[in-house]
Amino acid sequence: MGSEILINVRPNQTRVAYVENGELSDLKVERQKAPTSVGSVFKGKVMRVLPGMQAAFVDIGLERAAFLYVGDIRGDIDSEKLLAEDEASENPEKEYEAGSLLESPTTESEAPVLLIQDLLKEGQMILVQVAKDPLGTKGARITTHVSLPGRLLVYMPTLNHLGISRRIVSEQERERLRVSIESLNPRGGVIVRTAGEGADINAMKQDLEYLNRTWKEIQRNNEKRKTPGLIYADLDVELRALRDLLTEEIENVIVDDQRVYKKVVNFVTQFMPKFKNKVKRYRDPQPLFDLYDLDLEISRSLGRTVWLKSGGYIVIDEAEALVVIDVNTGRFVGKKDLEDTLLKTNLEAAKEIAHQLRIRNCGGIIIIDFIDMEKELHREKVMSALKEELSKDRSRTEVVSMSELGLVEMTRKRIRPSLVSTLCESCPYCDGKGYIKQKMTVSSELFREIEREALRSSRELRFVVTCHGDLADWIYAEETVALENLEKKLGCSVAFKIEQSYHIEQFAIEVG
Repeated sequence: MGSEILINVRPNQTRVAYVENGELSDLKVERQKAPTSVGSVFKGKVMRVLPGMQAAFVDIGLERAAFLYVGDIRGDIDSEKLLAEDEASENPEKEYEAGSLLESPTTESEAPVLLIQDLLKEGQMILVQVAKDPLGTKGARITTHVSLPGRLLVYMPTLNHLGISRRIVSEQERERLRVSIESLNPRGGVIVRTAGEGADINAMKQDLEYLNRTWKEIQRNNEKRKTPGLIYADLDVELRALRDLLTEEIENVIVDDQRVYKKVVNFVTQFMPKFKNKVKRYRDPQPLFDLYDLDLEISRSLGRTVWLKSGGYIVIDEAEALVVIDVNTGRFVGKKDLEDTLLKTNLEAAKEIAHQLRIRNCGGIIIIDFIDMEKELHREKVMSALKEELSKDRSRTEVVSMSELGLVEMTRKRIRPSLVSTLCESCPYCDGKGYIKQKMTVSSELFREIEREALRSSRELRFVVTCHGDLADWIYAEETVALENLEKKLGCSVAFKIEQSYHIEQFAIEVG
């Protein structure tokens, strides 16, 4: 069984699944009311310049101000010319990977260190592109180095670089691509994407001309617009997926919506005509994702615990800037000895972890707590298995060697919110903590507060406590002696008033 791209369209959201051998390998979900801004170009107004952070906050018309770091600012930001010739020299030996399209390829040695207060002023209007969507309490991350991805190339009009995708490994092919791009004499930087492998010079020329026209349109729109806001929007999620994922390995592109089907056919016909026959219209009444039980796999990827086939399991906890993954043997007891059991569990977990990182779109710093193994050879096997699985990931990953405690530190490039952030929200009852106080803890807090109130008065008091019914029932059932001792000690009486709308941790004390 080969690979397929499934496009499931509903009025409120679009889901694109990349399926390999019947298994979900990649998933993109975009809500109609919360589309991604990554890749879109905005006209922005500098709101605040922070020399202490060497960063600025820029109003680009979104709900929260965007964040612009000094390293993402062109040295010629006020200049009319497109390229600063002294900003960087052409470096054809440097490699780039498909997926890091919005990363500036400059290095510290290529340009003098500039301070943000020398580059930007409050109230200044600048052209920026969103590199990362807003996440949690943070606004979007933006850059002034615009990158326009095409089918075969990425065009960077504000830089002067030539790069080749890291996934193209043949030196002969890399050299051919370098020569071909240089012969086109592009005015700006160009990265050859993985899809450009084997492409002829005419196809690359057409791609570059299209991206050049897009850049000129962006410039015209920028001149016309006088206020912060959107200038150029990247493609819809289904077209972005085809641009980035559609290759010879894909057998079918299946779409379950007539309007989107026509849009996909037109896009493929214009930019990838040789794949036109792979686009299929899905008409079966059975939901498209049910063909491979993808909804079940998505639900599994929203859970904290993921069970392995052997009986072991992994636990995934996501924080705002950190993901922690714990590996456990669970029900798996093995057959030979302890070391063999631990090795098999860790190897299976390594594969599942890489798979879950792709599906969940986890990013930032990731800490993996593998089960500790005594043999160095077994540790090396687990690390090799993890790196091999991560090599299939389209997002850039960096892995640090396993520590003596069995911990692996790694990073995964994050551009868009994770699957959990997209499909879920914090629990309104526990406020996202994942736990609530025990009834014993709340009752102890309640009794201590009554003591404080009693100390403020010398007369006999009558307290009326308003609380959740479950807390009152628990106190009468489990804390009767403690309540009687409190009343006797303080010379007061305590009555309870039930309010079911209260949180289990909430109470109010009135003094009669």
